[in-house]
Amino acid sequence: MIIESLLDTDLYKFTMQQVVWHRFPQAHVEYAFRCRNADIDLRPYADEIRAEIDRFCCLTLTPDELAYLNSIRYLKNGYVDSLRQYRLDPAAVRIGTNRAFTLRIEGNWYQTILFEVPVLAIINEVYFRNTQPNAYARSHIGYERLKTKCRQVREADVPLHIMEFGTRRRYSREWQKIAVGALAEKIPGSLVGTSNVALAKAYGLKPYGTMAHEFLQACQAFTALPDFQRFALEAWMQEYRGDLGIALSDVVGIDAFLRDFDRLFCKAYDGARHDSGDPYEWGEKLIAHYEKMGIDATTKSAVFSDALDIPKSLALARHFNGRIRTTFGIGTNLTNDFEFEPLQIVLKMVRCNGRPVAKVSDSPGKGMCDDAVYLAYLRAAFHLDQQRETVS
Repeated sequence: MIIESLLDTDLYKFTMQQVVWHRFPQAHVEYAFRCRNADIDLRPYADEIRAEIDRFCCLTLTPDELAYLNSIRYLKNGYVDSLRQYRLDPAAVRIGTNRAFTLRIEGNWYQTILFEVPVLAIINEVYFRNTQPNAYARSHIGYERLKTKCRQVREADVPLHIMEFGTRRRYSREWQKIAVGALAEKIPGSLVGTSNVALAKAYGLKPYGTMAHEFLQACQAFTALPDFQRFALEAWMQEYRGDLGIALSDVVGIDAFLRDFDRLFCKAYDGARHDSGDPYEWGEKLIAHYEKMGIDATTKSAVFSDALDIPKSLALARHFNGRIRTTFGIGTNLTNDFEFEPLQIVLKMVRCNGRPVAKVSDSPGKGMCDDAVYLAYLRAAFHLDQQRETVS
């Protein structure tokens, strides 16, 4: 069994689910899977993936796990109590194998929100245990690479603050556990925490996570489209009242985000997260925006999380050192760095309450929408480059 606990997921699934429980309990959503790798056929593994998802859907939270969630200050008792009888419905997941492997999830948002990360982890592990069955036996290669990364961090000429973000694209659950344990042992001063709630609990680390793209995407269906970012940021701010103050900035690109990130939000939020586009350009724009708003950028945080490794993180840390606080969410490079190409897979929201929603990324290929008319409308509403993305 690949997933053995409902805590084996990223914290932001719980933090978003709490907002959904309080504010959008009737929302109905759809998610669609995409594999960005060329020439990867997942159809031979569909039955195995389906069986693992069905096993995952049998899980419930144990009293010890509920107590751990209750110990996290910003997760409210009422919300955690709602999880006591929580169980995922396997019927919400539809897998197709006609011309290609497809996977869609549909249902009440509160009921389906915890599918994404474990389902992606399942697909990864099923695929790699079938196509790279000797990889774990060669784990010394991954471990040697991990030791090199830790040495680079220890010998760095600037402080480096790392969050482990590798659950969705890990080689396996066991390898992620080994990797996080090694990081905690070898660079305790640099590893600030992990996004994986189960591993944070197991190793006594701080769990990290705020909002994901789906939260802002869903808000496109709850208000007038030009207002959705402000609506989302306001709802989040009212829910957490100063906690979890890192705003995701790339649902419609950094320029459109900054137009909505007014002085109130600049003051209320601790910073922003980069997940697509040129990270240097993004950081410079964020700092300039704080300066324009009369805010000292050195009191704010820039969280980088797009396809990072240690050298890229160190270069960014040097560039922005003394100008803004930096933290680096590193995922695949820590949990799936062997001698083969990792899967680039995502499971994104595409509809909410029957309406299309979209992410238009600052990086070509990272956007996602299944409605060309809506995508054109979104681009026009936010004055986006018409060539930036294609419909998927």
